[in-house]
Amino acid sequence: MQTSPIEVQKALKDINYPVKKKDLIEHAKKHNASNEVMQVLESLPDKEYTNAADVSKEFSGK
Repeated sequence: MQTSPIEVQKALKDINYPVKKKDLIEHAKKHNASNEVMQVLESLPDKEYTNAADVSKEFSGK
């Protein structure tokens, strides 16, 4: 099952940017993100993300 950028952003609600990939994953886990969302986050490039649009830009290529 695929997930949408909206689901990814819901899992990252209230996160403080900039954040590193590992922080995105930890935040999503704490907020009970779905397995699909976790897979998307784990597949993102290992870099620092400056805002939600930055995450969505990387995600949109998946």
